[in-house]
Amino acid sequence: MRGAQLLESLGDRLSGLRGRIIPDSGMDKITWFRAGGQADALFQPADEDDLAAFLKAVPDEIPITVVGIGSNLLVRDGGIRGFVVRLSAKGFGHADVVSETRIKVGTAIPDKRLAAVALDAGIGGFHFYHGIPGGIGGALRMNAGANGVETCERVVEVRALDRRGDLHVFSNADMGYAYRHSTAPKDLIFTEAVMEGYREDKAVIQSEMDAVQHHRETVQPIREKTGGSTFKNPPGSSAWKEVDKAGCRGLIIGGAQMSPMHCNFMINTGTATGYDLEFLGETVRTRVLDHSGIKLEWEIKRIGSFREGHVIEPFLGRLL
Repeated sequence: MRGAQLLESLGDRLSGLRGRIIPDSGMDKITWFRAGGQADALFQPADEDDLAAFLKAVPDEIPITVVGIGSNLLVRDGGIRGFVVRLSAKGFGHADVVSETRIKVGTAIPDKRLAAVALDAGIGGFHFYHGIPGGIGGALRMNAGANGVETCERVVEVRALDRRGDLHVFSNADMGYAYRHSTAPKDLIFTEAVMEGYREDKAVIQSEMDAVQHHRETVQPIREKTGGSTFKNPPGSSAWKEVDKAGCRGLIIGGAQMSPMHCNFMINTGTATGYDLEFLGETVRTRVLDHSGIKLEWEIKRIGSFREGHVIEPFLGRLL
């Protein structure tokens, strides 16, 4: 087993860590798609100091992949080499109101939970998180947004550890935010953020959150095994419109389907593999390209290795 060999190769380097290490951990148990291969080892640090010690102990040649709550994630069937780091709710799931308009949050906290904390504190501007099925760490990384608001509008500063375990604090400007994107180095692991809204009547906030929830329940397949929005909106259009125009609403490949309810949502109907899901996504991208000339970009993060003999080329290899 790869996990046992990995841990054996490190000897006593990891002794003293307080977090949990699980060798050969199935990623299908973590991702909302409920599909994908195994990680060689999964590490859940106890807190920021424990994470820093882990990063300092693991040699550079051993890959480290960071995942959040698994909502916007597709893991390939060949699995993930090295360590997967997943921040624990106990160590990184806090949300502390530090002023009339600011909240300090751990990056493992779900977006929806942050919206609830802001409501209780009478802080406006966080209602959009009520409808985003993810965690704050991922929101910081990809500038998650909904209902006309983006994460970059709320961020004051972000704490992060680099691959060597050194601490950095970034301002909003340092994050280099753009649509569903930040320029923060890929090796950073975000641990905490200070976020700011504005004073607002709780009844107004509740009304905004209710509107978000109503929209989700009426137009999105929220009770399915899905990863949320599959593709980013192209300039001047919406991804779902282009998917629909290309005839891909309800399209099925294996156990994967583009939702008939919202065709920019990809769902696992019950038996989908990572291969099924990614092949479906690339098929849709190819059909949209053929129909409208638009190259849709994935919003779902795809990680890991393909299973031998099951490699999927972007646009099914049509542009290569």
